[in-house]
Amino acid sequence: MATIKPFCAVSYNQEKIRNLSRVICPPYDIISPRKQEYYHDLDPYNFIHMDLGRDIPGEDKYLRAANYFEQWLKDRVLVVDPEPAIYFYSHQYWVNREKKMRLGFLALLKLDERKAGVFGHEHTRLAPKEDRLKLIRQVKANLSPIFVVFADKKRVVNQMWNHYVQNHQPFIDIVDEDRNVHKVWRITEAKVLDKVVSLMEKESMFIADGHHRYEVACAYRDEMRAAHRGDGSGDYDYALTYFTNIDPVGLTILPIHRLVTLEKRPDIDRLARELGEYFHVDELKDRHKFFFMLEKAGVAEHAIGMYHGKRTWLLRLKNVKTVDKLITDKPQEYRRLDVSILNALILEKIIAGDLAENKDVAFVPERDELIDAVDADDRKIAFFLNPTKIDQIVSVALAGEKMPPKSTYFYPKPVSGLVIYKHGD
Repeated sequence: MATIKPFCAVSYNQEKIRNLSRVICPPYDIISPRKQEYYHDLDPYNFIHMDLGRDIPGEDKYLRAANYFEQWLKDRVLVVDPEPAIYFYSHQYWVNREKKMRLGFLALLKLDERKAGVFGHEHTRLAPKEDRLKLIRQVKANLSPIFVVFADKKRVVNQMWNHYVQNHQPFIDIVDEDRNVHKVWRITEAKVLDKVVSLMEKESMFIADGHHRYEVACAYRDEMRAAHRGDGSGDYDYALTYFTNIDPVGLTILPIHRLVTLEKRPDIDRLARELGEYFHVDELKDRHKFFFMLEKAGVAEHAIGMYHGKRTWLLRLKNVKTVDKLITDKPQEYRRLDVSILNALILEKIIAGDLAENKDVAFVPERDELIDAVDADDRKIAFFLNPTKIDQIVSVALAGEKMPPKSTYFYPKPVSGLVIYKHGD
């Protein structure tokens, strides 16, 4: 099964950086170009200077990131902890006006392909992997964690919180711009660390977010093993990972919707009639009711929302066997995903011939952003999805299959800039 271990984290020196909220940033893959400029200008020591540097002609941004890392360590803007620890992380956040808290911890995960126990569920894309691989080669560190969920049958997270954390002061306590509260504690007691490591060996791990980072860490490990004749005990054989349990109280999964661009403005009534062969198609005038009905229908059946020209439709699949006939090379767990139904039945079968030449399908988690984009261009159609359920993610992973790209959005992601895992020289 999976192997974890404590480590000596690199973190911001709070004697020099008094306001940590100015130097943290979201994970690189959800930062828009506008926000990238915002964080670059916010503070000269903001984490984005390493994690998502500006593209400047004639400069190697990956080498520049490594130089920042080296200089900040030399100037003690960043400091290395003197003893190994597991870093407990509480993340208080808001979703749909409800305050929630997710508990978890940061430690190292062994990248060992010979052992079962770590399952991914999403396909990855080449460009992001090439970007992260260039970065890790230069900085020789994991700047951001992989996000892993596990069943926690032994209540590891709750035991840590109840006995070793909640009555102590965190060494990191930040309120970010979205009013999320991030608190981190060091756990260094050897007996406690040994117990946590032992209990986690019995758990199966599921990658919730960071599939690209995980695959890049494995690729980098292979490069370093080949170069140094590694035996599996090198720093590069481990990756920084955030662990949290599969708890619906603290774990939120949001949908990622689809923005489809067609060659020309669609005949939307004709499209609705064609969809009627496979779906119950109901046009809803009230947008608030539309989203309510989409969520309600998703409890017991496969439901997809469609938006174009300020009109909304609820699509409810008539017969799942239709999808079984279209997708013959995937297991049932994959065929029962709403996103698989959208891809196979709507995008590929019904409107494939009308897609723009570049097959333009964009992934957008924000409903309002999607609606604004459709309203601004009459060639675009929005398709809304319900969130993928955690049991679907687990079943697809255990079946040895990968979901289509951008099938899940675990919210919120751990913030970047709390702790870094630096490889040895």
